[in-house]
Amino acid sequence: MTEEKKVKGRKRHIAVDILGNLLYIKVHAANIHDTKAGCGIFEKLAEKFPSIQAFSADAGYRGTSVEYVEDTLHLRIEISKKIKDKFAVLPKRWIVERTLAWINNFRRASKDFEILTLTAENIVRIAMIRISLKKCF
Repeated sequence: MTEEKKVKGRKRHIAVDILGNLLYIKVHAANIHDTKAGCGIFEKLAEKFPSIQAFSADAGYRGTSVEYVEDTLHLRIEISKKIKDKFAVLPKRWIVERTLAWINNFRRASKDFEILTLTAENIVRIAMIRISLKKCF
């Protein structure tokens, strides 16, 4: 799971499976910190997909989210860390980044044209449906 900060005033948190398919998206105001928002997102994911055994997240979810996942949800969470000061592909993290790149190819998803956060979430879902269908052909 990762969050994207290209949209001013809002944050997008997406959760994807190992193939890059969208499992969950949450859009909220940018004044809510990632560690606090992550708790609710991880809880929804564990509730919606009970077969999930572990999460992989970026460094923005350290602290409160890690404690919540391990203590309350009794699941594992792996936080990816910077390898070195030079460019390096972080394990599993590139899957989320690739999915965000796919989503940002859609004009309506690349910028914040929506008034409601629910509409912004649905635009991303529509983009992912289109991407998934395109993979089939």
